[in-house]
Amino acid sequence: MGNQNLLRSYPSNKLLWMRELLLIGVCYAFYSWVRNQFGSASVSAETAYRNAEYMIDFEKFLGLYFEPDLQSWFLDWEWFLRFWNIFYGTLHFGVTLGVLLFLYIRKPVDYTKWRTIGLLTTGFALIGFATFPLMPPRLLGNCRAVGACVDSPFLDTMAEYGGLWSFDSGLMESLSNQYAAMPSLHFAWALWSYLAVKKHLKTHGAKIAMGLYPLLTIFAIVVTANHYWIDAAGGALALFLGYLGGIRLQSFVNRKSYALFPS
Repeated sequence: MGNQNLLRSYPSNKLLWMRELLLIGVCYAFYSWVRNQFGSASVSAETAYRNAEYMIDFEKFLGLYFEPDLQSWFLDWEWFLRFWNIFYGTLHFGVTLGVLLFLYIRKPVDYTKWRTIGLLTTGFALIGFATFPLMPPRLLGNCRAVGACVDSPFLDTMAEYGGLWSFDSGLMESLSNQYAAMPSLHFAWALWSYLAVKKHLKTHGAKIAMGLYPLLTIFAIVVTANHYWIDAAGGALALFLGYLGGIRLQSFVNRKSYALFPS
């Protein structure tokens, strides 16, 4: 019992915010390096466009290429699409950061596990970005992005209706990897957020809101033409791999902690 209590209290006593910031900073630096090496600044538009054609053909093969129809139903609702542009651009970071802070402050034992799972998930997503640069639907009709003018059923809602920011701005265009569509980190992080806090939710309303969040994220990424639905499936796979790796890594760390601090 003494060893169990020690293992449960150890993360709470030793979680130093400086260490966490350093860890996240190192991971972001690695992300930036991967983005610069394999992102839209270095990958040809032809490659990203060809991969998009592969994804569309695969969805058609499955009989599930519905994204153009879904978006077309709402094209006259400018206010509606602007809302989903804002949803897409803000909650991705806001909810994820909020969940991290909640776990860090209130549930430090769970924090170490879910932080590790989140970082590993992002790492697996980077493998996808680096090996399979994918032009998102919103860029398929962009003559400058594609390198030639082609017909596309998709509308870039961020460019047309606006949000809090735009990928076409000079700063965002230089900072973002515009071909990082497969897998969707938006969906992976949304599902991660729900799984990380679901057992800690006390009210019925909170449970419903967090349960809907991943589903609403899928709708947002598709209706704004930032992703194909299959990118969300890729995000779920990245999270699954991150979960398996995170659980094993946390188990290894706990065993080492037990060896270093026996009762």
